[in-house]
Amino acid sequence: MEKILSLMTVVPAMATDDYVGFTFFIGCMAMMAASAFFFLQMNSFDNKWKTSILVSGLITFIAAVHYWYMRDYWATNMTSPTFFRYVDWILTVPLMCVEFYLILKAAGATKQLMWKMIFASIVMLVTGYFGEAVYTSQAQIWGLVSGIAYFYIVYEIWMGGASKLAAAAGGAVQSAHKTLCKFVLIGWAIYPIGYMAGTEGWYSGIFGGLQMDVIYNVGDAINKIGFGLVVYQLAVDSK
Repeated sequence: MEKILSLMTVVPAMATDDYVGFTFFIGCMAMMAASAFFFLQMNSFDNKWKTSILVSGLITFIAAVHYWYMRDYWATNMTSPTFFRYVDWILTVPLMCVEFYLILKAAGATKQLMWKMIFASIVMLVTGYFGEAVYTSQAQIWGLVSGIAYFYIVYEIWMGGASKLAAAAGGAVQSAHKTLCKFVLIGWAIYPIGYMAGTEGWYSGIFGGLQMDVIYNVGDAINKIGFGLVVYQLAVDSK
C-alpha cells in the first residue's frame, strides 16, 4: 500500500482551472472503465467474438496507461505530450483496423486486407508525427501524406474490399461495419483538426486558436470507447 501511495504522489496536483489537464484525467478514467467492462464481458460470448472483445479492451487499456503518463507530463511541463500520444496511436489505431478484419472474418476477410489497413494506418501516424514534432516547417507536406493514407483507409472500408465483404455478410455484421465506418470518417476527422491546430500553415487562421490536446482527448474517448461498444453490441446481437 505504501508503494502504491508513493507512486500516486509522484503525479503533480492538477489546478482546478486546468481544463486541458482535466480532459487528460477524464480520458484516463473513461478508458480504464471501458477496459474493465470489455475484459469482464469477454467470457459472456462464444469464441467467435471473444477476440474482438479482447481487442476492444486492449485498445482502451493501452490508451488508459498512456493517458496516465500524458496527464503527468502535462501537469509537470504544461506542454503537449506529443511523443506519448503518438506512441499510444501507433499501438491502438492498427488494433482498430484489426477490428474490421475480425468482424468480417466470417464473411471471408483475409489477412491481406488486415495488413493493408494496418500499413496505411502506420503511414498515416508516422508521417503525422514527422509533421507535428520533427519537420515542423514542412507540416503541410507531411500532413498531406498522412491525409492520403487516411483516405485510403476510408476508401477501403466504405467502397473497397471491406465494404463488399460487409454487404455479403449482411445483418448485424453489416450494420456494425457501417457504424465503425462512420467513426472512421467522422470521428477520426477530429485528429486532422487537432493537427492543424498544433502546426503552422495556411490553415492557422482557421484552427490556430483551438487547443489541440482537448481536441485529441475528446476524439480519443469518443473513437476508442465507441469502437469497442459497437463491437460489443454486435456480439450481443449475434448471440
